[in-house]
Amino acid sequence: MIQDIAPHRYRNEYIPLPPDPDSFLLYYDGRKVLLRHTPEGIAFPTFAELEGRAGGEALYKDYTYLFTIDRARFYLGEPLPSPLPEGYAWEDTWLFRSAAPRYLSFAGVTGWQLSRWYASRRFCGRCGARTVPDGKERMLRCPACGQMEYPKLCPAVIIAVTHGDRLLMTKYAGREYTRYALIAGFTEIGETLEETVRREVMEEVGLRVKNITYYKSQPWSFTDTLLMGFFCQLDGDGEDVILDENELSLAQWFDRAGIPVEYDGCSLTNEMICLFKGTFPSPSGSPQG
Repeated sequence: MIQDIAPHRYRNEYIPLPPDPDSFLLYYDGRKVLLRHTPEGIAFPTFAELEGRAGGEALYKDYTYLFTIDRARFYLGEPLPSPLPEGYAWEDTWLFRSAAPRYLSFAGVTGWQLSRWYASRRFCGRCGARTVPDGKERMLRCPACGQMEYPKLCPAVIIAVTHGDRLLMTKYAGREYTRYALIAGFTEIGETLEETVRREVMEEVGLRVKNITYYKSQPWSFTDTLLMGFFCQLDGDGEDVILDENELSLAQWFDRAGIPVEYDGCSLTNEMICLFKGTFPSPSGSPQG
């Protein structure tokens, strides 16, 4: 999946060391990211590439540390550079789903999540004062009322509903993503993850499920989400779907051999589908219905 970057190591401890010339700057403008393409894949600008510009000396004084991968440190680029450094262009962050090298794609989308959080928490939601970075942890603090803001992280479930050798697959309604997916939804206040599984399946397709089994999790920075995958079985023999058309455009049962999805190595949803299909290598084999 997108976070599987071994042998590279992602370190998110908040250690805001000063940047060096080889440190990376991550610039975002809405859904756009500043990068260039090389024979090895995507690349982000370094401090060394930008320090010779007007005002470049401020790069090393006014910085926002994000995280480290191996020994390379990544910082949030602000303000947006103008003109753009030679060879760089704005591209849609969607490319992080497939761009190489994977560790830089993971860095890019993770930085985008933090960038959105910083931009949306510049002022205190309680009293309206300007927030300031905390010096000890990744947190924004209100100096007026003491309100503390931590990065946004939304728990959600991905649900593979099976019935024997059949898997229920869906397509979202009114979304940019039009490929086959699984039932998914956010955990609400006061409910367990297992209760979320039962509720979302009932709400979206009108079915009851049993034998809910946790599979694995994935950070999904595109939507500020921590995804948790579950397999479960249809409770009963009735496969008729009552579709929630506000959420889904399609919900359809597929025989294992006829699942029209190939492994792409990016998302938890894709991995779970391919695990059931038998096209994803797993020491435990494919979950059975």
